[in-house]
Amino acid sequence: MPAAIEEYGQRGQPLELDDLVGGERPRVIRGLCRDWPLVGWARQSDTALAQGLAAWDNGSDVDALLMAPAEGGVIGYNSAFDGFNYQHHRVSVTQVLQRLAACSRLPDPPGLALQSALIAECLPGFLEHHALAFLDPQIQPRLWIGNRVTTPVHFDEYANIACVVGGSRRFTLFPTDQVGNLYIGPLDFAPTGAAISLARLDQVDDPRFPRLREALTHAQVAELQPGDAIYIPPLWWHHVESLQPLNALVNYWWIPGSGRGRAMPTALDGLLHAILSFKSLDPADRAAWRTLLEHYVFGEEDPATHIPASARGVLGPLTPARAEQLKEMIRRHL
Repeated sequence: MPAAIEEYGQRGQPLELDDLVGGERPRVIRGLCRDWPLVGWARQSDTALAQGLAAWDNGSDVDALLMAPAEGGVIGYNSAFDGFNYQHHRVSVTQVLQRLAACSRLPDPPGLALQSALIAECLPGFLEHHALAFLDPQIQPRLWIGNRVTTPVHFDEYANIACVVGGSRRFTLFPTDQVGNLYIGPLDFAPTGAAISLARLDQVDDPRFPRLREALTHAQVAELQPGDAIYIPPLWWHHVESLQPLNALVNYWWIPGSGRGRAMPTALDGLLHAILSFKSLDPADRAAWRTLLEHYVFGEEDPATHIPASARGVLGPLTPARAEQLKEMIRRHL
């Protein structure tokens, strides 16, 4: 059985973000947003939740995915592996809610999910009444709504606090080092934007994925109710199941150490560049570059202490000006 995800503090205890993030492990935060109006409406009924969301809707288009009932609500690839198993639509939040209400009356409903909608652009009234005071206001919340939909195992390169505001969701998390046991699909062609596992957690006996059982011995699981939240560290694999006919979640992404909200180049670009640069080298050259990367990038010791501070160049502190210098050097070499 997977272990339970550790719970942070006691209900009602003030949250210290540095303590939460500094642990570098996932935590469940029970009742973090229990006082939000949206959570109160969700506890009344699905209708009250939907009406509350629709009242803030300014009609802007958001991204919604629609899957045939035969897909079982699991987002993924089509049978030919040349596309995805959903139709993509641009509609308003209210239209999504109306379709979810209609789906709830069907014996075998299609899967429907509104994904990663920037709340400031579609529900601006939400921001006045819902906030996490310990987060930098530059970190903009995003909205996710759907019925019984599953997002397969994937990772984000950002720190993530996800707040369940309606329905319930089950989170199954894996440490980053389980990548070899999770059968991750293409990095550059994925149905969720982030690369996903091709193995389904509810089909552990699939002979194509024999190492999945080993991954599950390292899994951590939690089920969240309205008002509960979870902190997911960067690069932790996570699998998210929405368990009710109407589920809603608000999440916040940021890059730790970047001013909690300041935009930074994506580290995934660095991974793709590394594939381009190193993958085709012979083993001896790859080993040599691995040594250099460990020394200059991943090692704990400062590789430039022997160089006068004024002459360290790109080995000095990564200021915005120096980051631009590095990007220009990369552009010239590509």
